Amino acid sequence: MSKNLVVGLSGNLTRPSKTKAFISHIVAEVASSTGAASTVFDIEDFGRSFPLARRIGDLDPSARNIVERLLGADVLVVGSPTFKGSYT
Repeated sequence: MSKNLVVGLSGNLTRPSKTKAFISHIVAEVASSTGAASTVFDIEDFGRSFPLARRIGDLDPSARNIVERLLGADVLVVGSPTFKGSYT
């Protein structure tokens, strides 16, 4: 049986990101306590094909790989920074 997977996704568009750091911390804690594998992405990791994509097939291979990891996650930790009450 394969190891469970905890995946984090930060909606912040800038690096470094306090949002990504917070999500990374939570993902690490969950993975550590459950013995799961873990990985964390942010919106920038999707690359240039992401904004114009209408379906998964429109994404470049790297972005498709991220989507596949998100879809295959056993636990998904998602965060969005807030600015004046709005979200990404």
